[in-house]
Amino acid sequence: MTTSDRGFSLFRFAAPQAFYPLAGRLAPWFAAAAAVLTVVGLWLAFFVAPTDAVQGEVYRVIFIHVPAAWMSMFIYLVMAGWSAVGLVMNTRLSFIMSQALAPTGAMFCFVALWTGALWGRPTWGAYWVWDARLTSQLLLLFLYFGFIALTRAIEDPRRADRAGALIAIVGAVNVPVIYFSVKWWNTLHQGASVSLTKAPSMASTMLAGMLVMAFAAWAYTLAVVLWRVRPMILERERHTEWVGAVLAQEAAAEGGRG
Repeated sequence: MTTSDRGFSLFRFAAPQAFYPLAGRLAPWFAAAAAVLTVVGLWLAFFVAPTDAVQGEVYRVIFIHVPAAWMSMFIYLVMAGWSAVGLVMNTRLSFIMSQALAPTGAMFCFVALWTGALWGRPTWGAYWVWDARLTSQLLLLFLYFGFIALTRAIEDPRRADRAGALIAIVGAVNVPVIYFSVKWWNTLHQGASVSLTKAPSMASTMLAGMLVMAFAAWAYTLAVVLWRVRPMILERERHTEWVGAVLAQEAAAEGGRG
């Protein structure tokens, strides 16, 4: 099979009818990977990584806080990417994927803010300060909430898709603000401990635990989104023949088990 043939074969999964069964097959594998990686990552974080010389034991919250913050930003950019593809190419699956990602992104954003508050109290002496990074991260949570509320409030799916896509694309400007805020402004929030341009400023076991937890968050996101997108596809495509055939097949399978 040539490269062009493989590209054409993958492109067919842009159709909801083809993507629906693929999502059902992949989701359990990503869920299993997420479970294994989470157990390994927590073991490294709480039993292997040494105590920090400055912050003591409280620093261990970063093994949840940092991956959650990373994922909250990454998921929003992926949402914006899917939204742009949907607007340009008018692909139904693109809008569905964007909307399936939003609740998970909002969850990670909330976890990042919550764990950051737990970290901030012993470190800064306050659960919350109007720091540039914290404020822009809070704005990201509001963008998630706004996207979810708007797409669910508009009854016409096509209008909801386009309205949500505009919020996702415009709101993506906030992501680089979050990332570079500690460089652009004088903030309490510490700089990045992991960078692509310099060596990590932490012990190797700390870095390993953080990266494993980050991969666990990736796998969790893929599993949950793939499971969430399946009923969304069925709802959107409910008037098509293939959805009728799928529902009939699932009903027959349920009847056979009963």
